[in-house]
Amino acid sequence: MTPERTAVVVVNYGSHELLRANLDTTLSKAFGIIIVDNFSSSAERDAVRWLCAERGWRLVTQANLGFGAGVNAGIAEARQFGFRRYVMLNPDAVADAAALTALAEHAGAEPDALICPTILTPSGEVWFSGGTVLVERGVTITRGADSSAPGGWLTGACIAVHDSLWQRLGGFDDRYFLYWEDIDLSWRCTESGGHLVVRDDVRIVHDAGGTQARGRAKSATYYYYNCRNRLLFAARHLSQRDVIRWALLTPAYARRVLLRGGRRQFLHRPWRPLWAAASGSLRGIRMLATSREVRHS
Repeated sequence: MTPERTAVVVVNYGSHELLRANLDTTLSKAFGIIIVDNFSSSAERDAVRWLCAERGWRLVTQANLGFGAGVNAGIAEARQFGFRRYVMLNPDAVADAAALTALAEHAGAEPDALICPTILTPSGEVWFSGGTVLVERGVTITRGADSSAPGGWLTGACIAVHDSLWQRLGGFDDRYFLYWEDIDLSWRCTESGGHLVVRDDVRIVHDAGGTQARGRAKSATYYYYNCRNRLLFAARHLSQRDVIRWALLTPAYARRVLLRGGRRQFLHRPWRPLWAAASGSLRGIRMLATSREVRHS
């Protein structure tokens, strides 16, 4: 039997230099590499186009439709060309062929599972080895979490999936745009009878870097969608009782998210992060008010 082919799907947004640095040229020999460029600027689009031509990568271009929609487009492209195993990978992650092969082979052998590696920081510390949604507290955790336990989730920084499960789940829900779409996908996977696996023996490196590093100011987009999408997730998946609990816990959660960017950000233009978190929270509350539409739309 001919082995199923594997595609590595990477969503780019203004990060062509990361693609150049982190995607080893030898990966193209073992995998189909599909880059989905969410539009950020004409110069970036041109740079990505040239890079893909130089490296022999397949390019999918679209407006900036968000991370989940980007992965969906990349996997749809891969499927057209006969790929049936997919590994989604962030531009700021570094993985060698052996790690990606192990993830892809696991997806082929266990097609009802989403598979994630253990993810390290550049300094060697564990960045992700499991995640859990604590429904009673309205938050997610990663420290000491077990993704295979109830409420588990995997990070979209690197997930392997077989086509049969991906089609059953319908891919990412692109209403999230950015953040929490991986938690939603994980939740739907377990609800459908699938399961989540974190491979301790497969390790890659993820450099969050820049504005997304813990303790440094983050973007307004980060604050807005983290606050909004937590409540979108609640509207889609939780009981009415838990939805009310999550709504009441929203101010505490918004504070938690804001503090990920450190306190120094409030010394200069503090209204920007505060407004982003507040507006995202308010938008999420409106979604809860129309949760029946959210669940069934």
